[in-house]
Amino acid sequence: MAYKEHLKEGPRQVGCAVITVSDTRDESSDKSGQLIRDLLEAQGHQIVYYAVVEDVPMQIKGELAIQVQRSSCQAIILNGGTGIAPRDHTYDTVAPLLDKRLDGFGELFRLLSYQEIGSGAMLSRAVAGTYKGRVLFSLPGSTGAVRLAMEKLILPELGHMVGQLNRHS
Repeated sequence: MAYKEHLKEGPRQVGCAVITVSDTRDESSDKSGQLIRDLLEAQGHQIVYYAVVEDVPMQIKGELAIQVQRSSCQAIILNGGTGIAPRDHTYDTVAPLLDKRLDGFGELFRLLSYQEIGSGAMLSRAVAGTYKGRVLFSLPGSTGAVRLAMEKLILPELGHMVGQLNRHS
């Protein structure tokens, strides 16, 4: 089966939780979280949850624990806290929780970022994988990075990924 045909096997609509991790943004100033929601909805996906939480490991873990209990949530997209600043805890919190890492996501994201912004792309610790039966993405907080990840990587594969994760062999 050709890859394009294989992509059609997943659901057309995916229930998504969008979580912005930030010590400086709130719902009214969260442009990246809004962009993620807009792009998902434009593709027919459903936002089942949205929140802005502080970059505190226990808050991030708490949000993830709540979302995996929600049967309508098939994918979780976080943004923010993936850099190397002392207050950036998202990667260090999320990466060890992943059941299966999708290393290609981070590799491709940094390659595409490098093509846009140059060597600064190596500072991103964007990561993706599976977590308790959900697809999980952790993106940088900038709107440029969010747009790149969503348009080039996540949206083209989201339904396929959820379909693969829910396959019974």
